[in-house]
Amino acid sequence: MSKVIITCAVTGSIHTPTMSPHLPLTPDEIAVSAIGAAEAGAAILHLHARDCDDGRPTSDPDVFRQFLPQIREASDAIINITTGGAATMTIEERIAGPLALQPEMCSLNMGSMNFGLYQALNKFDEWKHDWEEGYLEGSRNRIFKNTFTDIEAILKRLGNGCDTRFEFECYDVGHLYNLAHFVDRGLTEPPFFVQTIFGILGGIGPDPENLLHMRRIADKLFGNDYQWSVLAAGRHQTRFVTNGAMMGGHVRIGLEDNLYLSKGVLAESNAAQVRKIRRILSELSLEVATPAEARTMLALKGADNVCF
Repeated sequence: MSKVIITCAVTGSIHTPTMSPHLPLTPDEIAVSAIGAAEAGAAILHLHARDCDDGRPTSDPDVFRQFLPQIREASDAIINITTGGAATMTIEERIAGPLALQPEMCSLNMGSMNFGLYQALNKFDEWKHDWEEGYLEGSRNRIFKNTFTDIEAILKRLGNGCDTRFEFECYDVGHLYNLAHFVDRGLTEPPFFVQTIFGILGGIGPDPENLLHMRRIADKLFGNDYQWSVLAAGRHQTRFVTNGAMMGGHVRIGLEDNLYLSKGVLAESNAAQVRKIRRILSELSLEVATPAEARTMLALKGADNVCF
């Protein structure tokens, strides 16, 4: 088995400020939290940006520029910028940051999908900011849009145009076949970093049978040409990524995917989650990949070839 790559998704666009006082929102908070995660052992930092005033998701390149240089100066971790942004954004808004900054990696959702966040409405009676409740409620009738045209444009403009490689986010089995379609067309080349995602309302459910099924289908479609990673939402995070690691996969954790460290205990930092999964991997006699080793596994262009 190769070493395990730990990805840390630092803030995301799913959780809102009311949900946890530990969710990093400002550029300085995101930088500090990301650097802490890297120091704890994360080789890849999956990054979104937040509005400086109220914490809502933003794709403004200038906001990214307020924290990316800090992270790069303090760490050699791979910086991975979202092209997902938030479902409320247009594709041009979502890729504005990546196109301007040309990172080593970007996430790429492999299809359009329902993306339900509204279940969180029942957990809170009051909200810190006016936008939060409407943002969550709106997910009942909102589709995250990534059509074949959208995906092709991102692969060409970022992949071919900027030599950026991708974390291919697959929320269901069909997304694996979508990726295979673009592989067959020659729009992306191995090694592929395939992130299989479980437990998002609208995607594949958090059942162990689904973990095995997604692995089998990925093996069928991509053979030895891919690196497999696992993430699961909320309370399913630890057991799913642990099972994935035992099956030869890499792991993704972080406050974007899960606000808790254990049942009923909020994670006070991304680093706390990294330390937890690193301890589990160690007890399984699995070694953690350094950023340099992850760059080699994923054939990345290197930190000297970015625009920040």
